[in-house]
Amino acid sequence: MKSVLLIGFGRFGKNMAMKLREMNHEVMAVDRNEKRVNEIMPYVTNAIIGDSTDEEFLKSLGVRNYDLCFIAIGDCFQDSLETTSLVKELGAKLVVARASSEVHAKFLKRNGADEVVFPEQQIARWAAIRYSSDHVFDYFAMDDDCAIFEVSVPEKWVGKTVGELDIRRRYRINVLATKANEKIDMNITPETVLTDTENLLVLGRNRDMQKYFRL
Repeated sequence: MKSVLLIGFGRFGKNMAMKLREMNHEVMAVDRNEKRVNEIMPYVTNAIIGDSTDEEFLKSLGVRNYDLCFIAIGDCFQDSLETTSLVKELGAKLVVARASSEVHAKFLKRNGADEVVFPEQQIARWAAIRYSSDHVFDYFAMDDDCAIFEVSVPEKWVGKTVGELDIRRRYRINVLATKANEKIDMNITPETVLTDTENLLVLGRNRDMQKYFRL
């Protein structure tokens, strides 16, 4: 269990707070909007109304005592930069900030963010890949060129073993698991036989995935 200071909770921040509590983390939520604070209260450990650009207010929260400070402010460029800078100056251990653009991300990192996330960009990329292909059912980017995909088993692979296909050498793709009826089996061996009733979880370069799974 970790202690998280979450600053700013529109739709993204609220959903993040709810998921963190579901995972049994302690969440202190902060926003200057009283209505938002009242709405989030049932889903977090504690919530407080306050101005995150006020240094004295942040000091009162004991920023350095949290395992993670997440700046989820998405509607004010200046406030997100000031808040990020202040929490870092006050000794925050790990500062993760939400960015709305590449420029925003650069300024956040210059102002003390250890990590930056792009919720809109990430979901847009996921949706584009997921819904433009008949063979991809999920997708998780590892970096700009490598990802984990959930894909259907290619027709020519059905009935053959992983070893027989020699997938890693021939296709430069790693089979991590099979998935059927929402259950994942990670016990993959050269003797594993592939069927058309399951999907594969595979790790590979985007260019290889495009070539062999027709993304």
